[in-house]
Amino acid sequence: MIYLRSFLFQLVFWLWSASMAVFMLVTLPMPRAVNRACMATWSWGLRLLLRVLVNVKIEIRGQENIPHAAGLVAAKHQSMFDVFSQFSILPDACFVMKKELLMVPLFGWHGLKADMIVVDRDGHSAALKKLVRDAVGRMKESRQIVIFPEGTRGKVGEPGDYKPGIAALYRELNMPVTPLALNCGSHWNKSLLIQPGTIVFEYLPAIPAGLKRGEFMRELQTRIDTATKALEDAGL
Repeated sequence: MIYLRSFLFQLVFWLWSASMAVFMLVTLPMPRAVNRACMATWSWGLRLLLRVLVNVKIEIRGQENIPHAAGLVAAKHQSMFDVFSQFSILPDACFVMKKELLMVPLFGWHGLKADMIVVDRDGHSAALKKLVRDAVGRMKESRQIVIFPEGTRGKVGEPGDYKPGIAALYRELNMPVTPLALNCGSHWNKSLLIQPGTIVFEYLPAIPAGLKRGEFMRELQTRIDTATKALEDAGL
């Protein structure tokens, strides 16, 4: 039964996503607020599909730690849903995304319309400077910048390899960072099979501004990886 339900979910997921992407073409000349509302609708739709088709519940922990104005969120990365989910949780999510994603049909256009921060991972120091410059601009719009410090999806149970981008943002923006632990990979990963259970997004207390780089990176990785392992070990 799990194979049939997973197949059905994958089919409806792609139909729902493609339909929304095509529909959103009409929003390209409209204000970004319309794009934001469509992204939230798409995300809520995915959450409903997970619940109804494959019996995956969504639980949000630490809601008191979610930034509702300008904020910086550093998240564990295990699944596509790490990204999709945030449009229905954060008021105005702005993701740091690799430039290769701009080449994805429709997705790239909507990413540009949503004013995401696009980085060239091969750009080294120039890319970091652009990342910080763009982040400053998004903060003026009171958005919540979401960055995956590992840069790419990791495997469940493996510690992350945290890249310097988050440290640059932490230093230059001089603001707290909200760590986000999750267990998406235990239910929806690169496999087509969806495991029933509960996906948890746990927003941890913010790391205060002003720490030295090494101390900040150790604190960030310890908090995220420890809380993520606890969620995985719980077998939700």
